[in-house]
Amino acid sequence: MIDKIKEYIGEAELFHTDNKETLEAFRIKFLSKKGILNDLFAHFKTVPNEQKKEFGQIINSLKNIVEAKVKSIQEELESKDIQGLYGDLTRPGYPLEIGSRHPISLVKNQIVDIFNSIGFNISEGPEIEDDWHNFSALNFPEYHPARDMQDTFFVQTNPEHLLRTHTSSVQVRYMEKNTPPLRTISPGRVFRNEAISSRSHCIFHQVEGLYIDKDVSFADLKQTLLYFTKEMFGKSKIRLRPSYFPFTEPSAEVDIYWGLKTETDYRITKGTGWLEIMGCGMVDPNVLKNCNIDPTEYSGFAFGMGIERIAMLLYQIGDIRMFYENDVRFLEQFKASF
Repeated sequence: MIDKIKEYIGEAELFHTDNKETLEAFRIKFLSKKGILNDLFAHFKTVPNEQKKEFGQIINSLKNIVEAKVKSIQEELESKDIQGLYGDLTRPGYPLEIGSRHPISLVKNQIVDIFNSIGFNISEGPEIEDDWHNFSALNFPEYHPARDMQDTFFVQTNPEHLLRTHTSSVQVRYMEKNTPPLRTISPGRVFRNEAISSRSHCIFHQVEGLYIDKDVSFADLKQTLLYFTKEMFGKSKIRLRPSYFPFTEPSAEVDIYWGLKTETDYRITKGTGWLEIMGCGMVDPNVLKNCNIDPTEYSGFAFGMGIERIAMLLYQIGDIRMFYENDVRFLEQFKASF
């Protein structure tokens, strides 16, 4: 009997097939309930005691060899099936295109991080606004040109609603829902009925800031903007030129000293070295009243900047239209940015 088992072992060791049916027949022959191994284990009871150890060892050896053979051939056949479906799995993979953040998102995130570091939170609002939040609450008189159809996209079905022209409307909503002290920035997309050119577009992005508290002064505004320009541009020299905005009084345009080190510096600053980056001012008392804030107790400042303008400066982009054309050749340049 032991010699017969050794023959089975030799047969199992030499067995090989690339056919599933042949492999299944081999498995049934040795491992099924009516197979050879089952019969051998049944015969084990009749083996003399002095032969049981050798007999048991050789049966287990046969069982292990048969099971290992079945498993290895099954894995080989399954691997061939997969390769038939998907080809050679060891071949090099297709290169994956790595995306990147849009330059507008990169700059917006930088601005948000800078103001977050000094306690400003983020507020958002609807892009379709009503007259009150976009104009009236912000002290825009009825004759102001921004109320003209030539400057603003009004919703035709309801002339009291429009695509917001600035994110100052978000500040109004924030003041209506919260009580001072308030410290918030409002990034978002805005719309104006302007001719599209290399320097202007009918869609662009803004970040506006608002700080309302007791005893807030123009000096606080200047120091906040000085901190921002130093963190954003690495430049600490700014100037504020008197200007006019309906919702702030006094109002100013903010310039940074860009320098005149290169030909590009001369071009973008028109030879002056100074570059306008935003508008700002102290919140007009009428705006505070419209938002149910007592102007005799609280004061504050507001500022606003175009994200595209900042991005064009930082990345030396000469045409604002490139932000919206989805040209992969342009966008791939920002893969290395964070």
